[in-house]
Amino acid sequence: MNNPFTNSLNQLPLINHGRSRSISMENPTGAKGGGGKAEGILGPSRKGAPAIRGVKSGETRVLADIDGPGVINHIWITITNQSDTDFFVLCDVVLRIYWDEEEAPSVECPLGDFFCNGFGTGCIINSLPIVVNPIRGFNSYFQMPFHKHAKVTVESQHASDIRSFFFQIDYTLYEELPPETAYFHAQWRRERLTQLRKDYTILDQVTGTGHYIGTYLAITTLERYWWGEGEFKFFIDGDSEYPTICGTGVEDYFGGAWGFVLDQRRETPAAEELYQTPFLGYPFYSAREENYSWRFQGSCPPMRGLYRWHIMDPIRFEEDLRVTVQQIGTCHKGLFERQDDYASVAYWYQTEPHNPFPELKKKEERWPR
Repeated sequence: MNNPFTNSLNQLPLINHGRSRSISMENPTGAKGGGGKAEGILGPSRKGAPAIRGVKSGETRVLADIDGPGVINHIWITITNQSDTDFFVLCDVVLRIYWDEEEAPSVECPLGDFFCNGFGTGCIINSLPIVVNPIRGFNSYFQMPFHKHAKVTVESQHASDIRSFFFQIDYTLYEELPPETAYFHAQWRRERLTQLRKDYTILDQVTGTGHYIGTYLAITTLERYWWGEGEFKFFIDGDSEYPTICGTGVEDYFGGAWGFVLDQRRETPAAEELYQTPFLGYPFYSAREENYSWRFQGSCPPMRGLYRWHIMDPIRFEEDLRVTVQQIGTCHKGLFERQDDYASVAYWYQTEPHNPFPELKKKEERWPR
């Protein structure tokens, strides 16, 4: 069997006899020789259909409906800038992906969060599997295999219609995939106020065999002082009270150290350093905590976005998996239990069928504060 997963630099010379296809509005079915036929203002086959012209409020659009076997290699999406009052369009559009005719989606996320852009922002992301370029050019390079069928949809829950929705989905068709091939999954969660002394759940109720490959965390800090002493925990294959893998702190999990601050002794309030690498990053920080004045001026509390990809270090499980993180901070008095606003996306591969996800929160409950 030819290996379909040969998209790394050292394997690019190898031929695997896949058939490259792409779906966009210039070729909505991905048919061979079916692209660029629409007629535009410049004439036939001259940029006739670059986007979906208008997605109505409440409408679900099917972006791709593909018969397999195959692998989605790249997804690119952007949305026209809405009016200045339409802040939360990236929270209001829901991305869903279904594998092999399943009724429950294997991917269900607000569009922005899936691309590491919580809070309705369009910040730059420069990582290996997720890239966001100016201006709000969202790219995913996660390989998403399917044996029989793939369906990609977007649902607009936005109050007003979206004028233009641009997308392209690049994939490869094969005669067959290796029998041990697992399916890509991504799930969004949020607690607008975490429970005191109870760890925030990033993922649970996962049964089957697979591996966990990434976390995006969107934190809105609601209390003063340093927020990142909580430990990430991975409960693997029957772990109950105590996990097999337990980290040492939030900034440690995301590959940083010492609160992301260059000189903690001299900086008051501390200025956290942003960074981006292929596997770990802290790309978004809304504001420094100047005297924590947001509480008294009616402004937004500080918001932070961080990502980690377990590409070189996947968390493998044979039976089940649960992932949590503590809300613990520190100040001049020492460690203390916090309550903050946490949202997250968990990314993993597993065998099907998968357990249905918790019901997605209403759009108002997905908005930033």
